[in-house]
Amino acid sequence: MKLLRIAPIAILACALALTACANTVRGVGKDIKSTAKAVDDTVTKP
Repeated sequence: MKLLRIAPIAILACALALTACANTVRGVGKDIKSTAKAVDDTVTKP
């Protein structure tokens, strides 16, 4: 009976944690892309 009360809360907590991780990975990807662009712009300027 206790498991039936805890399971939905645990599932919700896991879903929120996975969403936060996805946003973090997406943000890191954008940061790396902008850094690479800045380096490329610096190197190609005369």
